[in-house]
Amino acid sequence: MRAENSAIADSSVAVGTGTRQDTEPGPTTPGARAAGAAPAAARPAAARPAALPRGQRLRAGGTLQAALGVTAFSLTFPATAWGLEGFGPWSLVAVRSALAAVIAGVCLLVLRVPPPGRRHWAGLAVVAAGVVLGFPMLTTLALQTSTTAHAAVVVGLLPLTTALFSALRMGTRPSRTFWAAALAGAAAVLAFTVTQSGGSLTTADLYLFGALLVCAAGYTEGGRLARVMPGWQVIGWALVLCLPLSVPGALLALSYEPAQLTAHSVAGLLWVAAGSQFLGLVVWYRGMAAIGIPKASQLQLAQPLLTLVWSVLLLGEQLTPAAPLTAAAVLVCIAVTQRSSA
Repeated sequence: MRAENSAIADSSVAVGTGTRQDTEPGPTTPGARAAGAAPAAARPAAARPAALPRGQRLRAGGTLQAALGVTAFSLTFPATAWGLEGFGPWSLVAVRSALAAVIAGVCLLVLRVPPPGRRHWAGLAVVAAGVVLGFPMLTTLALQTSTTAHAAVVVGLLPLTTALFSALRMGTRPSRTFWAAALAGAAAVLAFTVTQSGGSLTTADLYLFGALLVCAAGYTEGGRLARVMPGWQVIGWALVLCLPLSVPGALLALSYEPAQLTAHSVAGLLWVAAGSQFLGLVVWYRGMAAIGIPKASQLQLAQPLLTLVWSVLLLGEQLTPAAPLTAAAVLVCIAVTQRSSA
């Protein structure tokens, strides 16, 4: 600061006295001398907007990426319902995993990404089992007999379950305010979705709650790995790890469940493969690495409500007046979890 003030003072003296300072002085008329004699400190400095701290920028970017992931995931159930119009449950899951693995493998090859270290493969196997195979398979089986509204129960409880897995696996200790808001949001979503489905338990519930557990484990392990490698590589290598199962599984499933290609079934397959299975998880894991697993997971409280909106628009399902009230409650809970210490 002293060096800057000295430079400004030297500059003002040079201008006022007409001394050569990189350029020739202007005319030496009285008006010019009066103008030149004006001290530099009297001239207003250009206002510059204060830059956000780097940590705050990273958190904002991480929150945005996690939110984009949630938006991508919210289309998964409606897209799966479309896919089931032309594919069987086993063939839909196997083909989507194979397609997503091909996309990921091409990206890894083009960018010449070296394989991860041996110590990371166990964690990648957990991601593959939970996110690539387990959750898609169990929810697809559930959607054969369940509506998307009922399946949203899984998503409503997933943030809380992920936070619990994170606390057990990584030793995170969110605040009491965080847990209170998370429980309140989960309760609101659970009450809403169960009411929408009539409140009765079906066989699909076993699939849904099983999917809840394996997905939370996969999210937690993927969020941990995203701290030591780029998020897209986490899901990319997890998908590639499943290729020896997904490709033969797709061929076998298609032989027993012949596909009937329609516009809806193809669009649904492409979305769950490229959008939900790869691109959505890329931004999701990047967001988790930036803002932490507990806070990122609570953004998923909005996912069931987004799914219900897509269900109305894409599937023609009916929505009750309770939706906006639940949406307001969930948004309040999200705001509290994002502002609390976690």
